[in-house]
Amino acid sequence: QVTLVESGGGSVEVGGSLRLSCAASGYSLRPLCMGWFRQPPTKGREEVAVIARGGSTRYADSVKGRFTISQDNARNTLYLQMDSLQPEDTAMYYCATWPMHECSRDGYNYWGQGTQVTVSS
Repeated sequence: QVTLVESGGGSVEVGGSLRLSCAASGYSLRPLCMGWFRQPPTKGREEVAVIARGGSTRYADSVKGRFTISQDNARNTLYLQMDSLQPEDTAMYYCATWPMHECSRDGYNYWGQGTQVTVSS
């Protein structure tokens, strides 16, 4: 069973940075894509960043140039470096995996419990 455990959330001021981590376990072969999505209060989910097994990445327009997704395959860990944080980045952030050979937008099928990020002005 796939298990994803996020950490690193917290409260920061506008312009600050946070680094989220996701420890992944329970799969015999890493899925093609892993990534992050977020859900702000009273709003729907938004795919934030995705990284493929080979290292190619995809970002939401709203975070391009500010967020960086990376992976440590040896440690089965996914990261999201978030810089220049803004109040609109406030959300619960979830680590997610896609089906084994898929990487479609919003196509994730497993996710963790989430970690809260709050940005105050």
